[in-house]
Amino acid sequence: MRKNKRNVEHEFSILTLDDDKNMTDTLAAYFQRNGYAVDTENDPYQGIERVRNGNYDILLLDFVMTPIHGNQVVEEIRQFNKDIFIILLTGHKDMAPPIQSMRELDIQGYYEKSDRFDQLELLVESCAKSIKQMRTIKNYQKQLSDAYNTMEKGYLEMIQTLRFMVEKRDVETKGHSDRVSMLAAALAEYLGKDEDFVEGIRIAGLFHDIGKIGVPDCILLKNGRLTEEEYKEIQRHPATGADILSGLSNMKDLVPIVRAHHEFYNGCGYPDHLKGAEIPYAARIISVVDAFDAMISKRAYRDGMSIEKAKEEIERCKGSQFDPEIADAFLSMIHEYGDENFFTNFVRAKETA
Repeated sequence: MRKNKRNVEHEFSILTLDDDKNMTDTLAAYFQRNGYAVDTENDPYQGIERVRNGNYDILLLDFVMTPIHGNQVVEEIRQFNKDIFIILLTGHKDMAPPIQSMRELDIQGYYEKSDRFDQLELLVESCAKSIKQMRTIKNYQKQLSDAYNTMEKGYLEMIQTLRFMVEKRDVETKGHSDRVSMLAAALAEYLGKDEDFVEGIRIAGLFHDIGKIGVPDCILLKNGRLTEEEYKEIQRHPATGADILSGLSNMKDLVPIVRAHHEFYNGCGYPDHLKGAEIPYAARIISVVDAFDAMISKRAYRDGMSIEKAKEEIERCKGSQFDPEIADAFLSMIHEYGDENFFTNFVRAKETA
């Protein structure tokens, strides 16, 4: 053990807790000579607080103390610290807790007090080796996590770039995803959804058309009616968008929303022909506001509809294309704002942003 002294120099910290000051002082002197950083405490309650507020690796804990025994100290400590290694010390063998209790309390070792500390030293050394291994594993996990987060950040930046590229390719749809995002979040709030849901649908709205990056320009920018084959190509964009977003773990909940935002309530949508409640609720919200924004937006081959006409279309397609309850809520939201205020707050605001 002596030859390993340099290897543990101040690398591991020990708290000795015993109501006998002579014992804590003796233990401190012994383990300090062997390279450990050691603090002492003689009050069990103060010991609990020192573990709570300190950064100790190993606790050398007397079992029979006043006013509370060591097992009660461990019970308190394990409520807030699962990592510290605990070695139980006792000079009363017949009063030691049974093995099962030691396992339940997650005590790493047991030592019968004597004039020699060789056995205790071996127990402490074993704990130190385990702690070192745990530190190595945690450091490795952190390195992996940091690397993964860096990769995810880069991937997210790439997707954001792709989103901008989609809108840059087609000037007439510029701002569409931003408006859908804002409208979807506003409708989700109107429907009483919680903050996490609202934030999720806001992000899903931003990226709902990301899959259009895979649609050829000759189709995406076509000034006129699409052929059947061209329309089938367009219909692939929700699935393509879902595939792109699936590369990000923090967007996994958004993937089904993006994939399903062109599903119809009656099952006649795409790509999976989902019906009714099979369609994610957030996708049903985006479906309504996506269609609404498309209808009121000007295209090369047609003028944008008035809000009044778009509302009529939403009403007409309730139960077929749109979830009736969500469509009704959207129409009620517009009514409460008034057409002009609604346009100013949710359409013009993003056009001028």
